Amino acid sequence: MDFNESVTKTNLARSFSAECQAGARYQFMSKMALEDSQKFLSDTMKMFATNEMAHAKIFYDYILEKSGGKCKNIDINAGFPFEQPELNVSLLGESMIELSEAKNIYPSFAKIAYDEGFTDIAKSFELVAKTEETHHTILKYLGNLYKKHSMYKRAKQTKWKCSNCGHVEYSKEAWKTCPLCSVPQGYVIINLEEAEKE
Repeated sequence: MDFNESVTKTNLARSFSAECQAGARYQFMSKMALEDSQKFLSDTMKMFATNEMAHAKIFYDYILEKSGGKCKNIDINAGFPFEQPELNVSLLGESMIELSEAKNIYPSFAKIAYDEGFTDIAKSFELVAKTEETHHTILKYLGNLYKKHSMYKRAKQTKWKCSNCGHVEYSKEAWKTCPLCSVPQGYVIINLEEAEKE
């Protein structure tokens, strides 16, 4: 199939736009987290923003490569989310967006790409879907912790580590201020592997 006549071309453009917007939203969330003295959460959102922009670049590069320079503008018709500018709402809202991308949007785009003969693009959609599913799991975990004001409280002994100086302690609750370097609690690393167990 001619790429310039394909549905895959439009799906790539939609995906590029969605990933760019997700990257921007994660940057906004990173700033909100920092304003709330949640340095580790801010850094996690920056990492997600970087991931989303990497996905956008993959989709953008496919459009340039496959169109042979013939594609100057792609009209798309799609809805894009606008969430409340509150961190607890945004974390859980983004987790649902990531889940929809992982389970519905990118798998359907992959199927279309396979049907149209663009196996490389289809495989990229599938791999991005797996990353978005991981984002969903982590965002849901962090969102629930944040909403319940339990980012740094656990029912059992937990390893807490300062992301600034490396100080480690085992307790049910992380320190309010690092006893070694005096940074606030928001610098404590949250074990994101716990998200996969929930």
